[in-house]
This record gives sequence, structure tokens and C-alpha cells, in this order.
Amino acid sequence: MLRPAVLILDFGSQYTMLIARRIRELGVYSEILPCTTSLEAIKARAPRAVVLSGGPASVFDPGSPSVDPGVFALGLPVLGICYGEQLMAHLLGGKVEPATDREYGPAKVTVEAREGIFNRFGPGDVLDVWMSHGDRVESLPEGFKVLGTSASSPFAAIGHTGRQFYGVQFHPEVAHTARGQAILAAFVFDVAGLAGDWSPSSFVTDAVTAIGEAVPQGRVLCALSGGVDSSVAAVLAHRALGERLTCIFVDNGLLRRGEREQVERVFRNHFKLDLRVVDARARFLTALGGVSDPEQKRKIIGRVFIEVFEEEAQRVEGVTHLVQGTLYPDVIESVSFKGPSAVIKSHHNVGGLPERMKLTLIEPLRELFKDEVRSVGEAIGVPRQVLWRQPFPGPGLAIRVLGALDDEALDVLRAADSIVDQEVRAAGLYESVWQAFAVLLPVRTVGVMGDERTYERVCAIRAVSSSDGMTADWSRLPHELLATISSRIINEVRGINRVVYDISSKPPATIEWE
Repeated sequence: MLRPAVLILDFGSQYTMLIARRIRELGVYSEILPCTTSLEAIKARAPRAVVLSGGPASVFDPGSPSVDPGVFALGLPVLGICYGEQLMAHLLGGKVEPATDREYGPAKVTVEAREGIFNRFGPGDVLDVWMSHGDRVESLPEGFKVLGTSASSPFAAIGHTGRQFYGVQFHPEVAHTARGQAILAAFVFDVAGLAGDWSPSSFVTDAVTAIGEAVPQGRVLCALSGGVDSSVAAVLAHRALGERLTCIFVDNGLLRRGEREQVERVFRNHFKLDLRVVDARARFLTALGGVSDPEQKRKIIGRVFIEVFEEEAQRVEGVTHLVQGTLYPDVIESVSFKGPSAVIKSHHNVGGLPERMKLTLIEPLRELFKDEVRSVGEAIGVPRQVLWRQPFPGPGLAIRVLGALDDEALDVLRAADSIVDQEVRAAGLYESVWQAFAVLLPVRTVGVMGDERTYERVCAIRAVSSSDGMTADWSRLPHELLATISSRIINEVRGINRVVYDISSKPPATIEWE
């Protein structure tokens, strides 16, 4: 387990994960814990600095989130962001009140003193920042001074240089704060004195060692999907365990065209892993027969997957552990303090396996974000086509065929989806688009093909841009590309006579349709 150089205490801000990402981009390892974390648990992490995140609450709300005041007696630099600034001022004897003029959106902050977090700016510099607050600090705790002001916030940035406590009313972590990264850099380097020598690739040696120490003997299973996360986890585990690792790939009949063959080629032929491929297509489709409710589909797929995996695992002797490609966003969602991590939909994963099979989990990637996992993958030789494979939902094409599904509908969708994939790649946009795929709608429309009237299905194209999948905007694909995709699908895929393009963002929509 890595020890965080910077510990971020989460008060429910939608931007908390961004704080961690921005600090890691500086080469400093950061970690998020809920604000309710005990002082002893904070000490046990041995951080070198603490950040108090923003949050939607008011310090005046009954039951509003707080932090153990002992955090301010640890002798560590502390940076409070938005709600974090207000809470710090409130706990240390300052005064916070509802703002007369609330600030939401772009604002300008004037630097008043070149100190601490403003060490990289000069007095009089005007910073474009992003505000989002209803309360504001009205008087400072003893020993604090004003570092920056805005039109509506006389204490937009504050600091106690003796104790190394700083607060900002705005959000330096978001892209809308143009020089926010310089503020964070000043905090971690100039104030906290950190080195900036952490990188995902430096993580490899430690991860391989940790896996080997965790499993000195016995066999280990890995549920391999062929996606980025499970692939990198499998190769890391193989480095540590060699022939003691067995990977199981379940073909559920809900895969994209050529997916099974790619997994076999990469992991059996290239990496020489012990890969066992289970053909369970008929079993999954039988269980899903006639089911149209998306949540029921997910539950059925999860249940059958666990059954199939368990049966195959029983054929492997001496298994004690299970490797899983859990990422840091998954961990954050499980500990976040009333933040943006409410469950949007249920997922099928291998989560039910350890309890059922009495296996110990190994999650070598649980401290990394997706882009960091890709960096690790590059360091250990995972092919680029695997590392940059677009995310694919656990339930597969089952939730992209809307309504009940069968072999015919899946074949139609595979053909359409393959055309989307080919054309987005040919346009050089595959790696810049988070996801681009086809959805088969339970709608038939009238068309004319070859002077004959048709009554066939509608295909929707979904393409989104995102950094982590938690929010996403619809991708502005070139009209010429969309025209080519539409023309090819209608002409080459029997059963589709109309193609539409989804221009919904997340939120309020989700990336998947089901």
C-alpha cells in the first residue's frame, strides 16, 4: 500500500477526484479519504500535507460535515478549498456567514501578497478562477492574513504562513481556473516541500513485489475481460507469480466482433499466460431470453458469470487468491462522503466471487486512475491496442440491444458496431474519443431501399468525450464521418434502415442507454 504524500479529506464536492488527479499530475502521490476519517487513521497514513475539499453543505447546516480539529495540530500544511476554507476558518475561530452576493461560475481574484500558495504570482496579478459558493469567510482566525480578493469575496484567498494553513474560496483544481495548477504546485512544492518524484511507472516494481509477498505460494485466478484494467492487472500479476497465475475468460455471447480472438492472441500467444477460455454463449442467452428490463439483464449476467467462473475455477487446484482490476474511482465511490458517487446503475463484476469462493482479493490497481493504469501498462509492455481499447460495459452488448435480445439482434448490432469502430479509427479519432459505439433500438421505421418499401430497425450512434467517464459530453464528430457511418450501416447491415446520432451529455443522460 502506497503512503499518500498528500491526503485529501472529502466533504462531498463533485471536484474532489480532480484534486487528487491534479496533484498526481505534479508527480506527488495523493489519496482521498472521507472527512469522517478518524484522527488516528489519518496519522496512520503518515501524510506530508492535507487538503480539505469543497462540498455542497453550509457550515451552519445541522449535521454539516466536519473534520477532527486535531488535524490542525498535526504540524502539517493544510489547504482548504471552498467549503474547506470556510470550515477551517470556522473551526479556528474565524467567522463565516451566508454571502450577500453568491458567486457561481467565472470570477477574478486579485493577488494581494506573494506568499505561500501565491508564491508563484506577484501582487496585483489578476487570476481567472471558478467560484461555487453560497457562504463566505467574514473575519479571519488569529494569525491569518488576506492573500487574494475578489469583487464578492474579501477573503478569496487566506493564509497563516507560520502554521502553513491556507484557504481559497475558489476551485484551483478545475480547468476553468486558468492557473490553478500553479497554486497547487506552490502548495505541494513550496509550502509542503515535496519532491514530485512519483509516477505510475515507478509503481510497477512496488506492485510486483507486493503481489509476490501477498501470495508466496498457491495459485491465483484472474477474471480476464480483455479490457484495460483486467489486462494490466493480469500482466502485473503474471510478472509476480509466473505459472502460478491462471486467467479465465468467459465468452458470454455479448462481446464485440473479434473480441475473443484478440484476447486469445494477446494473452495466450504474446504473454504466454495460462488462459482458459470458457464458451458460455448459449448459457447466457438462454438465461436472458425474453428479458427486456435492463436491471434484470445486469443481474442475470452477473449471476450466470459467477456460476460459470466458479465452475471453471473448481477445475484449478490450490487457488487461494483472485486478481481484480479495481481502479481508484471505484474505491472513491465506496468511501466518498455524500459526493457525486451515488449509484447510477448496478454493475456486474466479479465482486461476488471472493465471498462465495472464499478467496482473498488482490487489487494491484486500486490506487490508480485510468490514465495512470495506461502508463503502467506501457511500462510492462501491454500492447497499445489493448491499453487504448475504449471502455466496454460489463454486461456487454446486452445493454446496447434495447429490450429483449436474441442471436439475430446481437449479430445486427455487432455488424453496425464494427462499422462505427472501423470508421472512427480510420478518421484518427479512436483514442481522442472516450467511447463510440452503436445501439440497436426497439423501434422500426419505414424506409425505401431499391424502390421497395422497408420496415426495419433503427440504430443510434453514441460518441462521447470524457476524462474518466464520470461526466461526459457528446462528441462533435465530423458530419462527413457520420455520413459515412450511416451510409455503410444502412447499406451493409441487413435489418437497419435508419441511423440517428445521440447528442446527450452526462449528466443528465448516462453514457450507456440502459
